[in-house]
Amino acid sequence: MSILDYFMLTDRKAVVTGGIRGIGKASAIALAEAGADVAILDILEDSETVKQIKELGREAFSIKVDLTKESEVNEAFAQIKNEFGRIDIVHNNAGIAYCVKCEDMTFEEWRKVIAIDLDAVFLVARAAGRCMIADGNGGSIINTGSMSGIIVNYPQEQVAYNAAKAGVIHLTKSLACEWAKHNIRVNCISPGYICTDMTPPTSNKAWMDTWFAMSPIKRLGTPNELAGAVLYLASSASSFTTGCNIVIDGGYCCY
Repeated sequence: MSILDYFMLTDRKAVVTGGIRGIGKASAIALAEAGADVAILDILEDSETVKQIKELGREAFSIKVDLTKESEVNEAFAQIKNEFGRIDIVHNNAGIAYCVKCEDMTFEEWRKVIAIDLDAVFLVARAAGRCMIADGNGGSIINTGSMSGIIVNYPQEQVAYNAAKAGVIHLTKSLACEWAKHNIRVNCISPGYICTDMTPPTSNKAWMDTWFAMSPIKRLGTPNELAGAVLYLASSASSFTTGCNIVIDGGYCCY
């Protein structure tokens, strides 16, 4: 068997949250290119990603869902299970960025960031884990953390985002230990500054000049530069990898 065969996902069933654009879209298409059928969960209406996946010859559909609502998450996973028969892979990716000084942040703003960037990750992971445990076939859950979960970004101030992403990283490690007995692997990717709607090239120039000065690879990354790590963690190539946090940041955390 070729090493490349270990990266194939032929006929596996995948779920990607936040898969309509950015990192999630790149991930969904990469999983489909490797042979997976893909369900997308997003607060946005899909217009393109499902079409692109179907053009690759794979099954795909999207569900509009508020991932901070427990009942909506559970209903979405029940629908996916009914449609696909099982769930093998989940890329738990949806999130928001929010840059506000702590002293200026309202508690409602704090709760919104934590709800989307941490609570929703828990709800999706729990729903996925329950499906995988019930089926008894194991699976792979990939959470999207951030380098902000292991360092403090500068010069922007984003305490809620940083705290949420640190929580995602440790949630990943905790679930990896809890669910190893069920043959469920749980890992995390932690991007640096990536060119998406959350961090467009037209972002604050002074911030970007500072970021690039502090980074060996002096540019924004692209969503496609994360997709390879997602594919690795989703596939049998990573069968001995769990509780891992892969930092993909252009070397930013080296300094």
